[in-house]
Amino acid sequence: MKEKIRIASGQGFWGDLIDAPYDQVTKGEVDYLVMDYLAEVTMSILQKQKNKNPKLGYARDIPALMKRILPICKEKKIKVITNGGGVNPIACAEAILEVAAELNITDLKVGVVLGDDIKDRFDEIIDSGCELNNMETGESIKTYKDKMLSANVYFGAAPIVEALKQGADIVITGRTTDTGLTLAPMIYEFNWDMKNYDLMSAGTVAGHILECGAQSTGGNFLGDWQSLKNMAEVGFPIAEAFPNGEVIVTKHEGTGGRVDFSTVAEQLVYEIGDPKDYITPDCVADFTSIKLDDLGNDKVKVYDVKGLPETDSYKVSCSYESGYSAIGSLTYSWPDALTKAKAADKILRKRLENLNLKFDEINTEYVGYNSTHGPLAKKIDEDSINEVMLRIGVRSDDRASVDRFGKEIAPLILTGPPSVTGFAGGRPKPSEVVAYWPALIPKKLVEPIVKIMESKK
Repeated sequence: MKEKIRIASGQGFWGDLIDAPYDQVTKGEVDYLVMDYLAEVTMSILQKQKNKNPKLGYARDIPALMKRILPICKEKKIKVITNGGGVNPIACAEAILEVAAELNITDLKVGVVLGDDIKDRFDEIIDSGCELNNMETGESIKTYKDKMLSANVYFGAAPIVEALKQGADIVITGRTTDTGLTLAPMIYEFNWDMKNYDLMSAGTVAGHILECGAQSTGGNFLGDWQSLKNMAEVGFPIAEAFPNGEVIVTKHEGTGGRVDFSTVAEQLVYEIGDPKDYITPDCVADFTSIKLDDLGNDKVKVYDVKGLPETDSYKVSCSYESGYSAIGSLTYSWPDALTKAKAADKILRKRLENLNLKFDEINTEYVGYNSTHGPLAKKIDEDSINEVMLRIGVRSDDRASVDRFGKEIAPLILTGPPSVTGFAGGRPKPSEVVAYWPALIPKKLVEPIVKIMESKK
């Protein structure tokens, strides 16, 4: 058993800093590189790509990245774990093996986690007594199943651990929990008992700190963010993990940003719901038990985490087609910019009403005034504002109504309030709305599958 391992975060979402994974494996010593590419909406985007081309459906940044880092990872014996397989982990693994062949790397094992995609199993699952009821509305999925674009179960660390046990150098998964990517190497390297829920929770907390990339090293930081240094070269977080469950959060020496009590504590309360019941497939972590010690020099110790047994269900992330939307904008300048924008909105809404168009929702924002805080926005002195952008969007099951809305924005330029600019890109076109459907499924109805794929010798 190792005395400690260093787990490096390389991506917080698909679209994060392209060089971050390379920096993590070149600017210091690490044992694992973990990369989180997925969000709920990402799965539906990837499914659409796969529907058009069966070789797609994964984060397409991965092959190019592997071309850069694979020789380094092999030389340094760094293992890579990512959920960037999306809805097509096999195709992602095949693409990586093609890169390995180009690089003449002949001893590579890629572990693939399958079984999370249940989109083709709705009838079977419903017949078993589980209607995948929406966690927010309680509705059965029965009436929506034909509209579903994707349906993926959140697996935890267990199948990743199994892939590591089978010798995988790289593990590619689909919709795995963000925290499971970091917990898995800790279970594997330290031979943790997965029924020791304090240890499972300690690893889960470490995963939560790493999952959003540089958000725990100064990115998106609400504290004294102006004091952060060299954010242009921000260092991504690293978890130094120990067999007893203690973790030291740090970053590579000489990189930008900062690791201290405040940056780590702020990330800990990000997207957690009830802090006493942070539910994952591996455990229920009690975030109120966490202790932090700021050790200085970009090191924070995380320890004494407590947890409870896992639940008997997995969460399922589904997405479905929900009509069409379009968004248009115009910018009004000083003087009386906000008054002009409000008048334009009133004119446009009356024209839409006169046309008898059908909308489920019409939403107006005044960028520069209330687009962030909505009704909580403070009153403003109009003379102090140089410009306001009117941004208005509509949503409807009737595509024709949405299409006609797009044709009513440009006419405001000559038939509405004065001092208008900012119309670019042509008429806004209807785009498909993808809605989110969260559900639970009994664990007994889903079985993760681990497949090892090897480079040709």
